[in-house]
Amino acid sequence: MINLIGGVPLYVLEFGDELVYLTPYTITLFLLALTFTVLVLISRPEKQVDIAFGGDAYRTKEISVSEMRFRRFMAIACGLATMGAMVTGDIFNFTLFTAMVGITNVGIVAAVKSPHVQDAAYQYGLVSLSATIPLFGGAAVYAATTGSLSMIELMKGTLPAVPLIAKGMLMLGVIGEGMAPFYAAKAEMFRAPGAPYVIMCSLSSLLIFLRVVEVVMLG
Repeated sequence: MINLIGGVPLYVLEFGDELVYLTPYTITLFLLALTFTVLVLISRPEKQVDIAFGGDAYRTKEISVSEMRFRRFMAIACGLATMGAMVTGDIFNFTLFTAMVGITNVGIVAAVKSPHVQDAAYQYGLVSLSATIPLFGGAAVYAATTGSLSMIELMKGTLPAVPLIAKGMLMLGVIGEGMAPFYAAKAEMFRAPGAPYVIMCSLSSLLIFLRVVEVVMLG
């Protein structure tokens, strides 16, 4: 099944029990995350404009330098965590990177001085925190039933079959990090000014979801 989704591994780099492997699928996702992270690094944030309904009045929202630096740092950290999740070959590391993406998504908008945005970030933070329970629980079931967290070993098909409950918990944990239907908790966060930083919240969640689709097909 991995040959139908991710392709045959082109390169495997081992660090003791940890490993990184590259397939055409993971390389594509990694390059998407890398490209957008570079754009975040070199770009300047937009200036959001509020227009009064039924009139010509408008107001430009300015972003302070300190706020911009913090949000840029969190967006870059989010991009790095996303890139790590794209190429890791370890189930537990994948869950760690996914949790880091959720934390940095909150951090991207945490510095915005807007009650609506901060309230939305707080609500999303609660959802993201709750999602870590099935996320790490799924990884624990993977380890308990197969005796390994290596995606390469799962790919070989020599280990016991992964129970559906483990795959379901892993998928639920990723969905809770910002995919539908839990995306509603994140939607209000986009009232925060300063693209492309805010856009990283959506891109990271999308790439994580595309990767977990491949992961749950293993074993």
